[in-house]
Amino acid sequence: MDTTTTLLVIAACVAAVLLAVAVGLLVRLVRTRRTLRRAGLPTGPRWVFWGAVAYLLLPADLLPDPVYLDDIGVLILALRSLRSAGPLPRGTTEA
Repeated sequence: MDTTTTLLVIAACVAAVLLAVAVGLLVRLVRTRRTLRRAGLPTGPRWVFWGAVAYLLLPADLLPDPVYLDDIGVLILALRSLRSAGPLPRGTTEA
């Protein structure tokens, strides 16, 4: 393999890892919101949750889509927002 092919393979692997992290955070966000709703606790503004989901799925981003760092940041902020809206009930875990 030449240098260009090696760099493309490395870039594809990094993009795949970042996508996996973003999807994992999305799953945690959905599970946390579902846990809070089942417990009757506030989940914060709806637009925070749906905005984070839309930001991940829509192609218009601050950074091009193979670089999911901005998407990961938005998902982390939304997850922190849900956590600060109300504590998790006793005996439950978020993910």
